[in-house]
Amino acid sequence: MKTVHWMDPAREAPAAAAEDGDVIHQSFSVTYDYQVRFTQGVFAPDNPVLVDCLTAREPARRHRLMVLVDDGLAAATPGLVDRIGAYAAAHGNRLALAAPPLLVQGGEACKNDPAHLNRALDAIQAAGLDRQSFVVAVGGGAVLDMAGYAAAVAHRGIRHVRLPTTVLSQNDSGVGVKNGVNAYGAKNYLGTFAPPFAVINDRDFLATLEDRDKRAGLAEAVKVALIRDLAFFQRLEAEAPALAAFDPEAMTRAIRDCARLHMAHIAQGGDPFEVGSARPLDYGHWAAHKLEGLTHHEIRHGEAVAIGLALDTRYAVEIGILAADRQARIQTLLEALGFTLWSDALEAPGADGRPAVLKGIDEFREHLGGDLSVTMLTDLGQAIEVHDLDEPAIGRALAWLKARHANR
Repeated sequence: MKTVHWMDPAREAPAAAAEDGDVIHQSFSVTYDYQVRFTQGVFAPDNPVLVDCLTAREPARRHRLMVLVDDGLAAATPGLVDRIGAYAAAHGNRLALAAPPLLVQGGEACKNDPAHLNRALDAIQAAGLDRQSFVVAVGGGAVLDMAGYAAAVAHRGIRHVRLPTTVLSQNDSGVGVKNGVNAYGAKNYLGTFAPPFAVINDRDFLATLEDRDKRAGLAEAVKVALIRDLAFFQRLEAEAPALAAFDPEAMTRAIRDCARLHMAHIAQGGDPFEVGSARPLDYGHWAAHKLEGLTHHEIRHGEAVAIGLALDTRYAVEIGILAADRQARIQTLLEALGFTLWSDALEAPGADGRPAVLKGIDEFREHLGGDLSVTMLTDLGQAIEVHDLDEPAIGRALAWLKARHANR
C-alpha cells in the first residue's frame, strides 16, 4: 500500500499574507492523501475494501455514489452490473447508489467524442451528486481519464475513486493524478490534475483482458524501471519469460513495483502537477503519442510506448550518451515481452515532407509550455533531460529500428 496525501485544509495553517506596497503576497500549501489498495473480488459482498475506502474519512455517514463502468469490461464480465448493485445493497447502511451503474464506451473513443463526457456529466447532474458524493469509475485508462475529468469539473470537484481494470491503468495512469480527454486533434488537450480519493487494483479484472492488452501495460513498467530503478529493470529481465506468458504472480509483482515507482515520483519528484517542463514519466512518449494518432489508435498506447522507448534508446546511442550494449538489453527485453518495435507509420510523410512522427516533437514542446525537455537515458536506471533533438540522428535511429525489424 502506498500513501500520497489528499487535501485536508485542517492539516496546515496557511502562511500569513504579507503586504508590500500595492501587492499582497499570500502562499499556502494543500496536502493530498490517497491509498492504492490491492485486492481480489472487489464487489464480493464480504470484501470490505471498497466500502472502507469510501467511508474512511466520515465513517458514520451514509455515502452516495455513482458508478461508471467500461462497457467492454461489462461485456467480458457477465453479471458485473448486478454485482455492483448487490454490493451497495449489502452495505446499505454505509452506501447508497444515487443511480444505476452507467455503462460508458471503453477505449480512446470515450475520450475522442465529447458526447461521452457530456453523457457522464448529465448523469452526475441528474443523480444530484454533491461534493461529498463519489464518482466510482471501473474500467481501463481511457474510461478513468474521462470519468476523472467529469468528476473534477462537476461542482469544481467531486470525490473520485478509480478501479483500474487493465495492466496499463493499474500500474501507471490509474494511480496518478491526471485526468483528461482528447480535443483539437491532441491527446489529453483538455484535462485536470485532480488526485483520486482512492485507487483499488483488483487482479481478477486482468483475467478479462486480451493478451495484447496485458502485454501493452508492461511497456510502462519497462519505462519507469529504465528511468528510476535498475533493480526493477533487472527483475523484469529475469522474469521476462513468465511475464510474456502472463504468469499471474509475475504480473502482480510487476504491477505493484511499477505503481510504487510511479507514485513515488509523484509524491517525491517535486513537481506532482507538472508546473515545470521536465516529464520523466513521459519518457518515450513524444513519439508514442504521435504514433497513436497516426495509426488512428490502431496501435495501443502501451504498444506505442514500447516503440517510443526503442526509438529513444537507439537515438541516445546515435548521439553518444548511451552505450550500445545497454540499448541492446532494452531492445531484447521489449522483444522478449512480445512487443513489435516497428510500425510503417513511423516513416509516413507529413505535409512538409518530413516523417509525420517528427511533428510529435513540436506537439510535445507545446504541451510542455514552449520549452522542449525530453528525458533520455545515459545508463540503465539513469536519465537526463535534453532540450533539443537532432533530426538526422532520429532518422538514423528509425532506419536502425526498421532494419532490425526486417531481419527478425
